Amino acid sequence: MLEGTAGRVTRRRARTRAKLLDAAFAVFASKGFGRVSIEEVCEAAGYSRGAFYSNFATLDELFFALYRERADLIADQVAGALALDGPDLDVPAAVDRVTEVLLLDLDWLLVKTDFLVHAARHPAVARTLLEHRARLRRAVAERLGRARGHTPLPPVLGDADGAARAVVAAYDGVTTQLLLDQDVERARAWLKQLLTALLTDGSGTPG
Repeated sequence: MLEGTAGRVTRRRARTRAKLLDAAFAVFASKGFGRVSIEEVCEAAGYSRGAFYSNFATLDELFFALYRERADLIADQVAGALALDGPDLDVPAAVDRVTEVLLLDLDWLLVKTDFLVHAARHPAVARTLLEHRARLRRAVAERLGRARGHTPLPPVLGDADGAARAVVAAYDGVTTQLLLDQDVERARAWLKQLLTALLTDGSGTPG
């Protein structure tokens, strides 16, 4: 195959894969993983089963790819939001930026929750989920660690890793409530309050 032709095939396949992932996201959010067939994903994307199988072996594999894509994007966005300050970390400003990044796409939360339930019953899937959660924690912990000499953390949190775990736990709790009441603005305000209290003395002043 000529080099130019190979490049066009690669780009076309990448577009096909991206459209399948986008379609799957919408279908999973609407119906829930475990209630969706390959045919439904193909129909939503406008492709045949052949196009699906040229990119994914199973629906599980597609679900993994979808989760990885979104989780990696969020981890990158969190790292970027935390990197905007200098050595001194402006905690309230950083909390505002991180809250905007973490929240609050209900469709993503539905898909993420489906993935969590699926992972709880399948150890291999759970390992994948744990790896991605660890990446998000590392993005937070790395930034807090660099700022720690300039912006002390409350002693109760221990080190930067402990603070990162608390941040992720607060996010998990708030988004669980959000799935039930679907009040995005209330969830955003509550998460800001929680994270500010966790990372400061509760007044917005670093501990």
